[in-house]
Amino acid sequence: PNESLGPVWCPPFDPSNTGGCNPMALTGRSKLQNQRASLNQQIIKQMRMRAGAENLLRATSNNKVREMVGLELSYVNSNLQLLMEQLEALNSSVDVYQNAQEATSIPLIPLGLKETKEVDFSVPFKDFILEHYSEDGSSYEEEIADLIDLRQACRTPSRSDAGIELLTKYFSHLPLLESRFLSPTRQLGIFFTWYDSFTGVPVCQQNVSLEKASILFNVGALYTQIGTRCNRQTSTGLDEAITAFQKAAGVLNHLKETFTHTPSYDLSPAMLSMLIKMMLSQAQECLFEKIALSGIRNEFFSLLKMAQEAAKVGDSYDQVHQSMSQTPIKDNVPFFWSTMAQVKTHHYRSLAHYFVATALLDHQLSPQDDEDLQEKTLSQVYDSMLDGRSPLDILRKREDRRHIGKAHLRRAVMGHEEALRIHGLCRHLRKLDVLQEILQASHKRSLWRLCGDNKQMQPDKAFFPPFSAKTDHKAEMEMPVSTKVKVTDFFHRLGPLSVFSAKQHWTAPRTVRLKLEDRDMGFTLKGEPPVQITSLDPLCHAAVDGLKEGDYIVAVGDIDCKWMGVSEVMRLLKDVDEEGIDIRVVSLMDSSQPMPTKSATYCGGLPKTYSMICLAFDDHDKSPKGRKVSKKGSFLSWGLKNRLKSSSTLSLPTNNVLRDAFQMTPYSLWALVKSSALH
Repeated sequence: PNESLGPVWCPPFDPSNTGGCNPMALTGRSKLQNQRASLNQQIIKQMRMRAGAENLLRATSNNKVREMVGLELSYVNSNLQLLMEQLEALNSSVDVYQNAQEATSIPLIPLGLKETKEVDFSVPFKDFILEHYSEDGSSYEEEIADLIDLRQACRTPSRSDAGIELLTKYFSHLPLLESRFLSPTRQLGIFFTWYDSFTGVPVCQQNVSLEKASILFNVGALYTQIGTRCNRQTSTGLDEAITAFQKAAGVLNHLKETFTHTPSYDLSPAMLSMLIKMMLSQAQECLFEKIALSGIRNEFFSLLKMAQEAAKVGDSYDQVHQSMSQTPIKDNVPFFWSTMAQVKTHHYRSLAHYFVATALLDHQLSPQDDEDLQEKTLSQVYDSMLDGRSPLDILRKREDRRHIGKAHLRRAVMGHEEALRIHGLCRHLRKLDVLQEILQASHKRSLWRLCGDNKQMQPDKAFFPPFSAKTDHKAEMEMPVSTKVKVTDFFHRLGPLSVFSAKQHWTAPRTVRLKLEDRDMGFTLKGEPPVQITSLDPLCHAAVDGLKEGDYIVAVGDIDCKWMGVSEVMRLLKDVDEEGIDIRVVSLMDSSQPMPTKSATYCGGLPKTYSMICLAFDDHDKSPKGRKVSKKGSFLSWGLKNRLKSSSTLSLPTNNVLRDAFQMTPYSLWALVKSSALH
């Protein structure tokens, strides 16, 4: 309902076509994200001014200048403080994310999405494709545009499964891009900038790990927004909310375990641990609401069970508040969050006291009741009993039941009063009318049960042992399957990633003329795509023309065959006529050897032009390692399976070398003997 106002203007690029939302739509959530982006820009501007003022303060010794710079620095710090407070207010605006149909549920806390700057992959990727893969980068403009559009759409994902799928799709593309373009020995000049969701401080890195971690954080944040949007007045809506918060905790836990050295504060292990606890606590709260959805029966066992469930929720939020109070976290966590955790801790613990009190006061032990079962149930509510009294003694003595029940009610009233007091300390909490109404109603119910018509709370010296918080439905982290989505590589045309990656270095493609000599090509094909040259005859026409052992065939004629197997390349070469056919091959280079010189020249005022100078490696001065010419059959037997070789290797057979030697001319025979002696 908060997102039904629709767009007021249609931009040229519509992210909704790829699973994103229209950033210009006047929805409550989009307004908050736009305000967050604006605040991030203002924060970075003030931080640059502060850095410049501090540098000037260190560089100058003029007292007048130092006084003016100090005044400017105090003004900038004041502006930064105000901007941080505005960002904290955005993180406290939880009412926008709630389901508008709900009017009786306590609001839940979602995470805001991390903001980022646009990244233009076009020029760096085109240059890298030309220099590293020796292909025309302009032929990949469509693929680069699709990648840019996908990342742009990830900045405004829809609050649904489609938005999760969009983010995980881009996340699955990042390892492929890293293997294709991000070499460990070379930087492309691509900077990924992400803003801290709590402080607004930007982090800029060329390492793609920051991009991966930030996308994973947004996946978890989007799950929290989906969870808060669910209708918690229905069983289905509560199930969806529980699943969403458990998946959010699973994603954040995966982020904490996978990326351990993140420079952003909101991605630090301490902050992520706190966020995981908060998401699991909210899932536990939804589990409690699901149990209570059909109504709580005024029955002894049911009331004690609900007391333990409520105590479990209260203990979970108490752990969240303790995590928020730690030194690395408390300075940047919104005050709204910590006070909300405190309020819920007191509220649910007070509910637990109320349920136990009701069970003790309304249900006296009768001869028809099962004493053993009631004794066992009551003993499970407490960690230990006081004064050596057994649970059965309490159940049998009416006066003890009344005193302990009243003590529980007094504790419930005190807890609700403390929750209301803490609620009044935070101005953002005071804006949540539904929360105040729930707290006041709970307080009045406990107070009326304790005092009746007398508004004065009567003193009661009865004590009770500490609670034992237990649950049969504990919230657990759930790792969503959607974080690993199978995607098609944008740059599939570059070839198999196992060979054509940024880590591998090879020579520029060169053209070799293949000719049929006595129904034989003079080499063997093997391997998965791309196929590789092996068992090369050093005297064949292809070897003389520059073909080398271990070369990869990337094209036959005008047909690209980087993704073709042995049988497919074989079909292309099968119909070679007497004139032969041109193939394009590349030679894999040792990573320790320097790459051939490849330079990009830019002409001022003219379109970009490239001059490629590829230095070929001369293998004539190297001693071949036992190069052997094997016995080969007829070229016409190409299609038959070679029984002497594996099925993954295809031989291009020739006749016996000795028999060929007798058929040679004296000059050819002398050349063969000389070549063998040299080798």
